[in-house]
Amino acid sequence: MNSLQRILAIFLKELRQLARDKPTLGMVVMVPLIQLLLFGYAINTDVRHLPVAVVDFADNSGSRALIAAVQASQAADVIRYEHSVLQAEAAMRRGDVRATLIIPGDFEHRMARRVTAAQWLVDGSDPIISSAIKQLRDLSADAIPGFYSEPAKPLFEITLYYNPEQRAVVNIVPGLVGVILTMTMIMFTSAGLVREREQGNLELLITTPVKPVELMIGKIVPYIFIGLVQVWIILALGYLIFSVPFDGSVAQILWATLLFIAASLTMGLILSTMATTQLQATQMTVFILLPSILLSGFMFPFEGMPKAAQWLAELLPATHYMRLMRGIILRGASISHMWMDVAALAVFTFFGIAVAAMRFKKTLD
Repeated sequence: MNSLQRILAIFLKELRQLARDKPTLGMVVMVPLIQLLLFGYAINTDVRHLPVAVVDFADNSGSRALIAAVQASQAADVIRYEHSVLQAEAAMRRGDVRATLIIPGDFEHRMARRVTAAQWLVDGSDPIISSAIKQLRDLSADAIPGFYSEPAKPLFEITLYYNPEQRAVVNIVPGLVGVILTMTMIMFTSAGLVREREQGNLELLITTPVKPVELMIGKIVPYIFIGLVQVWIILALGYLIFSVPFDGSVAQILWATLLFIAASLTMGLILSTMATTQLQATQMTVFILLPSILLSGFMFPFEGMPKAAQWLAELLPATHYMRLMRGIILRGASISHMWMDVAALAVFTFFGIAVAAMRFKKTLD
């Protein structure tokens, strides 16, 4: 009986301690709630309304009817018209569109002969995206006004770019770099100042003339080299083991990675000014990591998410970095073509350093 009483006393003590630990209690409630909302609302593998371009060499009523039928399917949204295939390929390389519909000049003649009448050029780096376009191959000719005979062959020919073998690992490896850097960089720095406080080293910092901004930058720099080593390991093994192609410049990868590492480290510094223990810092890291994995496009296509989830994803550095890495590595794009993602990472870094510096106070409490 005395043993049960002691166990009950410890049990009640832990409950009271948990109730006083607001960050931990918040994580207990928020983590399952966020996962439920993300998986139930934001995550969608049924991709619709993909941004596509059209190169219409026919430019007649038949080709316009075909474009209308494609848009009516809701699988794709025509957002731009190009004058040549080269322009369309450049738009795909930049990531402006995910596919291009090529309509030949003899489109109506091809339809009359009941043969393949048009062609899709598809960004095949993401198998889910290419699968969504492939479904248009079954588009019925009845959906096109003026054409009522089913073609003997599929209406469209599909040509896959960047990942013609449809290997999922080709899309995963560049994205995995962003996930691992998000986890390690934020976790390392979020526990940085907290560790100084717990070990009493903050007393030494108080007596020095070090300014908050100088302290923030000084804590960021060592982890930059750690992040670069991690990137080298992932990409090297991805190439050697899984034969992931690398069509981009190493210098481009380096600049994009440095920007993302800086953004992730500043986020970790912000969390370190909010946490009071290393456990809380780790919990807050998980709170950032989950949306970064689920909303950045690493596991599920960005285009398949509702608009609200896409807006939230744009606030995460991992979203912009994965676009950059996949664009550079798989499509051979330049960061100058994806300047908006570069600007987003730079703004986040400077804003994060400013917030962390303002929140940091050289006091023991």
